[in-house]
Amino acid sequence: MKMIAFLRNGLAGVCLAVAALALFSAPAGAAGLVLGSKNFTEQHLLSELTAQYLRGKGYEVTQKTDLATVIMRNAQEHGQIDLVWDYTGTGLIIHHGIQQKMSGEEAYAAVKRLDEPKGLIWLNPARLNNTYALAMRRARAEAEGVRSLSDLARAVNQHNGGDKRWQLGFDMEFAGRPDGLKPLQQLYGLALSRPQIRQMDSGLVYNAIRDGFVDTGLVYTTDGRIKGFDLLVLQDDLNFFPAYAATPVARQEALERHPGLADELNRLSALLDNDAMSEMNAEVDIRHRPVSEVAREFLRRHGLV
Repeated sequence: MKMIAFLRNGLAGVCLAVAALALFSAPAGAAGLVLGSKNFTEQHLLSELTAQYLRGKGYEVTQKTDLATVIMRNAQEHGQIDLVWDYTGTGLIIHHGIQQKMSGEEAYAAVKRLDEPKGLIWLNPARLNNTYALAMRRARAEAEGVRSLSDLARAVNQHNGGDKRWQLGFDMEFAGRPDGLKPLQQLYGLALSRPQIRQMDSGLVYNAIRDGFVDTGLVYTTDGRIKGFDLLVLQDDLNFFPAYAATPVARQEALERHPGLADELNRLSALLDNDAMSEMNAEVDIRHRPVSEVAREFLRRHGLV
């Protein structure tokens, strides 16, 4: 079994290396822009919004999609990607290893200051905070009197001695992260046994809550399925989760090559907020419309194409 695990790990490492080499094989073009994005719906939408908008302004844009967070970051630092949409919480925690609690404004100022020496410029953040949250079916939450994470901890702890213990759904990353489930439990006094923690793909948590497979679960606050499935986002009353403000991040060199680029991106950023992104996410994830079509409709509605 150890040999099988070793081979699997080795194969995963080779695949990651091949992906990185493929991405790094050609530098960002002198004339055009290389736009990177991660592998979930919101990032696909942000990439498509940006690409269509900038192409309409005469820019040549090449999209690199479905990138892992670390690969995308390394590619931008090494000049292989000109532009991404990143999140302030990701910048602090993943890129710079900062666990200190900060307000949204403080987090933005910190990542902007830390990345500027690397030649990476954080432009104006959108009013789009795609942070973590726990959610429940609205009817269940109202019946249980649960509106906050403190209420949730009280309800879960009361049920722990009974026959039916609450089940909570988390993606595997959050369940194992040092800034994830364990410190959340400590802050809120949330007592969970191992069988109460259901680990699954992040995209399956919403269906699991809706279908009653779990009582509550980890969600992203701009996901369209929250509204579509009538879920209630529980108030983070002790402010555990950091701000994740979506922000265009561009290489300084790219901004110098294209003097009007910063203004164009700031104009787009100013139009994006949680409601707008939740609606676009729902169009893709629930109504199954193409990302390109949803993006084009938003840009037309705001006179950007």
